[in-house]
Amino acid sequence: MRISLVSEHANPLAALGGADAGGQNVHVAALAAGLAARGHDVTVHTRRDSLSAPERVVTGEGYVVDHVLAGPPTEVPKDELLPYVPELGAALRERWRIEPPDLVHAHFWMSGLAALDGVAGTTIPVVQTFHALGSVKQRQQGTQDTSPPARIAHERRLCREVDQVIATCRDEVDELVALGLDPERARVIPCGVDTTVFRPGPRRPRRTHRLLSLGRLVTRKGVGNAIEAVALLSRQHHRDVELLVAGGPPPDLLATDPEVQRLQALADRLEVAERVTFLGSVDRGDVPALVRSVDVVVTVPWYEPFGIVPLEAMACGRPVVGSAVGGLLDTILPGRTGDLVPPRDPEALARTLRDLLADRARRRRYGIAGRRRAVELYDWRTVVARTEAAYEEVLAAVTVKETAR
Repeated sequence: MRISLVSEHANPLAALGGADAGGQNVHVAALAAGLAARGHDVTVHTRRDSLSAPERVVTGEGYVVDHVLAGPPTEVPKDELLPYVPELGAALRERWRIEPPDLVHAHFWMSGLAALDGVAGTTIPVVQTFHALGSVKQRQQGTQDTSPPARIAHERRLCREVDQVIATCRDEVDELVALGLDPERARVIPCGVDTTVFRPGPRRPRRTHRLLSLGRLVTRKGVGNAIEAVALLSRQHHRDVELLVAGGPPPDLLATDPEVQRLQALADRLEVAERVTFLGSVDRGDVPALVRSVDVVVTVPWYEPFGIVPLEAMACGRPVVGSAVGGLLDTILPGRTGDLVPPRDPEALARTLRDLLADRARRRRYGIAGRRRAVELYDWRTVVARTEAAYEEVLAAVTVKETAR
């Protein structure tokens, strides 16, 4: 198949850890690489955010990244990109007029709008993965939500007009049905993890228990709650716990980052600054070794469409303590691969961590079971094969429609 992936703000070549560079970038890159490895002709269309970026990049994994000029060729926060979506759609329409794909897979809602513009007047089908929903963000963030006011209306339109929606977890399907999606047009295919790169390994012995929070440094990821839990453990005389915080800007820019400043001030106020280490952005190739170096991975977002970090932890054979929200309800099996706690509840998190850190045998059992679950259900090869099957199903339905005409 000739497949176009549209990912307007999440460039698969971007460095990870910034405010708008995280799981979606990883997802698009891995999906594109996996599809190319299965013999498909894959192009990822993403908005050009730098004058120095070449228009087309042929990656070592065999797919092409097409940097599309739409709006200023500079970094723009994703919540400010909507005015440039028509320009992106027009550029895609011109590209696809010359070299039409068999199928378009849009990632994020604005990519879906651009994709629908790009295929207008053709029979090219569009598959949509939202990665996050405005309805959930609005419910969770209220007045702090910076999404464009029309976002939810646009998501409703996508639910009506795209050929199929690939949701990443069961909880998302319920949200999509509430937006008007016919459940017959939804498929649940999770995000994946490279289990050959993220794999178990020994942990160097040390005196302290080491926790890891990994991912974008935005308030909703709950890093502040992890710091509060460390403070509670400290007050309970658990003086052998430290927290590594990986994500955010490069290490040399940590001191000027507003979110790092907020979290550092919290650690200072709670008198645990010496127990919390901010690593900044971590090179993707260094993440597996970092995960293997800790006792427990803590990922406690207030809400989470899917969450790749738990998969990476499980693939490395490390137990996970996560929030009972979104995709984590699917990936983490409480009492088997990790534990779930209510979001925004540092007391529950501290209790769970205290019990888990006191039980080495349980941590080991969780790690073994997590690795097995990651390999069986979430290896990217399995995820890519399921996505390919979904594409074939959509194309077959288009063929039936055209034949009926």
